[in-house]
Amino acid sequence: MTHVKSVALLSAALLLPGIAPANAAEEYPSRPMRLIIPWSPGGITDVISRTLGAVMSESMGQQIVPDNRPGAAGTLGVSVAAQANADGYTLLMTDVPSHAISATLYKSLTYNPAKDIEPIALPSKSPTVLVVYPKLGVNSIQQLIDYAKANPGKLRFASSGPGSITHLTSERFKAETGIKALHVPYKGGSPGTAAVVAGESQAYFSCISAAIPHIKAGRLTFLGITLPKRSPLWPDVPAVAEVVPGFVMGCNTGFFAPAGTPPKITARLHAEVMKAVKNPRVQTILTTNSAESSTFTQAEFKAHVAEEIVSWGKVIRESGLKVN
Repeated sequence: MTHVKSVALLSAALLLPGIAPANAAEEYPSRPMRLIIPWSPGGITDVISRTLGAVMSESMGQQIVPDNRPGAAGTLGVSVAAQANADGYTLLMTDVPSHAISATLYKSLTYNPAKDIEPIALPSKSPTVLVVYPKLGVNSIQQLIDYAKANPGKLRFASSGPGSITHLTSERFKAETGIKALHVPYKGGSPGTAAVVAGESQAYFSCISAAIPHIKAGRLTFLGITLPKRSPLWPDVPAVAEVVPGFVMGCNTGFFAPAGTPPKITARLHAEVMKAVKNPRVQTILTTNSAESSTFTQAEFKAHVAEEIVSWGKVIRESGLKVN
């Protein structure tokens, strides 16, 4: 009788508010999840996000629904994620440089990029590449530097807009090589690339996926890649760091959640992302876009985001760039 009473009391206790069965964490997710993508459909971040989300949906047993929220250089979508419930049902994928740049560049954000968004995993790494207008007659990084120094202010660097990764990468390049060049902003990556193909501007730090078709067609000259060392895919193309030591950066795509999301959930999400990037469908998308998967732990990715915020902040302050 006593044994029966004990079992009954235990069963009742498990139903009380705040007391959950030991396997409650295993029940996540119990409904569909929203994956915010703060860019328009069709770009590299969107394509990778959708493929990764579809693979994770199959693994986790609940649908991950893409939700494109473009605008304000990516900060609109991140703001939506930052203000969502930290319960694991609102997720975010965006490129790490834009997220890091916003921490210093914009003074009126409704969220704190360093505190309100929790880094979960780095599924995709993709470098930027230095390309030039073929008729410029420059065939190496050093030749470009020599040309710019011999013609101060004449070289025109295109960008996808003020404060973009393409803009600030060129600002860092100018600062670290001591050259003077004109910044010419365009309304997006495609117009910026087209301007260099046409010769309206002469140099461009492009995300590799946008530049590769033009490089292969001979419409752009490929001078360098912003990896720590040469890429096995492009062994004849030097790393920019060979000429400008430490010049490493990329259009890396990160997976985030609202700050305060329970550690058990973020650990599960990290494991699911890292499993998904090994899926052949995801690998095909990465390879098609000249990207590769990362092996960062969650702690390493969090440290990487913090380092990016510091390093891009330094570039912004040194460039004197201000955006209202």
